[in-house]
Amino acid sequence: MKVITTISELDAELSAARAENRSIGLVPTMGALHAGHLSLVERAIAENDVTVVSIFVNPTQFNDKTDLANYPRTLEADCALLEKAGATIAFAPSVDTMYPEPDTRHFSYPPTDTVMEGSRRPGHFNGVCQIVSKLFMLVKPVRAYFGEKDFQQIAVIKAMVADLELPVEICACPIVREASGLALSSRNTLLTEAERELAVNISRTLKESVGYAQTHSVSETQRHVTDALNAIDGLRVEYYEIVNGDTLQAISDWNDAPYVVGCITVFCGGRPVRLIDNIKYKVTC
Repeated sequence: MKVITTISELDAELSAARAENRSIGLVPTMGALHAGHLSLVERAIAENDVTVVSIFVNPTQFNDKTDLANYPRTLEADCALLEKAGATIAFAPSVDTMYPEPDTRHFSYPPTDTVMEGSRRPGHFNGVCQIVSKLFMLVKPVRAYFGEKDFQQIAVIKAMVADLELPVEICACPIVREASGLALSSRNTLLTEAERELAVNISRTLKESVGYAQTHSVSETQRHVTDALNAIDGLRVEYYEIVNGDTLQAISDWNDAPYVVGCITVFCGGRPVRLIDNIKYKVTC
């Protein structure tokens, strides 16, 4: 595996691959890699001739400077994991490399990017689109892989790809969880052991709510999940929305959509750490 930090070297490597008609897969990450990321890498390796994994903590998608400063950075360990997994290239550019000058492009895809995370993290999805579009233009992948834990992000990226008419297939991959049920996240490294035990209640409550939903309304289910988690000392629900899985618009009745997903964000611990998760109530046949 090659570790590349410059655009010129990346272009040289990938131009040679394209000249040989080798397919390229991209896994965009912000590092602090875990088994969830590696599941994306493994799928990319299985489906492409060349697998590029980007490692870049993108400043434009953070609306909280403290969150950006505290985001875990473990480049050496990340590269060791990627080499063992069989990735072809780890692309780890600096901020100056990716943003030699301010990116003034504005991306807007309402209502997909204005609900849930979009309404609570101003500018977040614009920053996501800035960096992902840059990576797509540099790597020119046939396929790009994203985890479904970031459910809304995938919808926004698909909207961006359609808008820019980019020839890349967006591959959504299932959430990978610990044995306890906790969704794997780079932010989990910021949790103490006691906080990790608290955080398990998020997935546990969501899973339990699927059965609850069979005999209760959407609003009752939403309130049930929110109240159950808020009742646990050390957890605070920022939002829990039950939405159409295709449009991300809130539903009021289970029959409003054939694909229904519950999306949650919870603050955990004293600092606190912001964790997201989701659960599928109905899946499109």
